[in-house]
Amino acid sequence: MQTGVLRVLRATAASWWRHKELRRTGQTALAQRLERQTVLRDLGYLKQAASLPNAHVICGEGGTFIHLGWTTVSTFAPIERFPLAALAVARGTPFIDIRPISDVIAFANLPCVARDGSADPDSSDPGRSVSLTTYIDMVEGLGARIINDPRPRQSI
Repeated sequence: MQTGVLRVLRATAASWWRHKELRRTGQTALAQRLERQTVLRDLGYLKQAASLPNAHVICGEGGTFIHLGWTTVSTFAPIERFPLAALAVARGTPFIDIRPISDVIAFANLPCVARDGSADPDSSDPGRSVSLTTYIDMVEGLGARIINDPRPRQSI
């Protein structure tokens, strides 16, 4: 793991209000232990984002979400204020910026991304799931921006 990544994760953990309050009240050892646990948890999220086939980061008006199959990590902040998501994107996790989408009804009616990398091609009900690449095709058609696009490049 790069030292820059660890620096960001440590700084983020240390800046959390509860950890700062523990330090202020003299409970430095407890603050350090909780910060280490936070850094290890976040490293786990980064490793999952790098290894899972349908892991992706999505940012909209409601905040930023890191989708890791059965786990979702989120904040109400934009990606610029969510260091964990920014690190995942910097390390190659696909990023879907849905802020440019104006048709929220069409977006809300899109199927979910399959949690395990599979897809349910026969289902037409609202609970169906599609592969990440199919989902990206759909949201891009609505105006989303894609960074770290996992789709194979088309040669002209």
